[in-house]
Amino acid sequence: MTFAGAHTALVTPFRNDQFDTHAFRQLIEEQIAGGISGIIPVGTTGESPTLDHEEHLEVIRVAIETANKRCLVIAGTGSNSTAEAISLTQAAEKAGADAALLVAPYYNKPSQEGLYRHFKAIATAVKIPLVLYSIPGRCGIEIGVETTARLAKEFQNIVAIKEAGGSVERVNQLRQALPASFQILSGDDSLTLPFLSVGAVGVISVAANIIPAEVSRMVRHHLDGESAKALEIHQHYYSLFKDLFIEPNPVPVKFALARLGKMSSEVRLPLCEMTPASVQRLSETLDSFGL
Repeated sequence: MTFAGAHTALVTPFRNDQFDTHAFRQLIEEQIAGGISGIIPVGTTGESPTLDHEEHLEVIRVAIETANKRCLVIAGTGSNSTAEAISLTQAAEKAGADAALLVAPYYNKPSQEGLYRHFKAIATAVKIPLVLYSIPGRCGIEIGVETTARLAKEFQNIVAIKEAGGSVERVNQLRQALPASFQILSGDDSLTLPFLSVGAVGVISVAANIIPAEVSRMVRHHLDGESAKALEIHQHYYSLFKDLFIEPNPVPVKFALARLGKMSSEVRLPLCEMTPASVQRLSETLDSFGL
């Protein structure tokens, strides 16, 4: 399975603290119309920590049903509990997900050996392709290069990593340590093009929630050898890529989606609305792009 291309880390829309399935389905339709290669329900952007188990699975089921094989569905099923991650991943596999995204266990900060055993347990419990997700800024640990290489060597269904550590050097290190078939995806919109230039094959994007066609074109241009066209899109949208992270994700992107009339900006505690200063700054940025 190839993950080359642009994939959207979907928000989970809420209305009166309930999952807004209508807004979610409409968002997915817009992603597919924009040429997105895949969607990721219930990742970081989907507020997975504040969804209960049944809500989590319902979001995945709705995503699979709505996509209807028109794009990949990479279900976010990671947890800091290995047993829970196995349960969610098995349920996603049964529901028909094409792959699963597995974040590094957060808060409990396992050793690299603990990380290896965690992902080994999941990999041996399912058959679908698995994408590791290293985001040390949120988890407090990274999935080490050697650990990633060990997992890639020993488990055929561990096939990719979403790299959100903010370092081009680490992408270089991963590319050197991993087989050519193992795929690297950017986890930061503003670093997608630099990551692609040193061996990544795509992005799991937050910005694609609001500009799916543009993010998709940027990645496709690069993969097609049209680096100047890709760079033009990157430079044009760079300020948007950055300002969608002026406060914790997904608060800014939900504000943008609400401003576009796509859904409520509602997030669940402990997340909350942006400060007035952030609202002004992001509004000015969105205005500059006609959003």
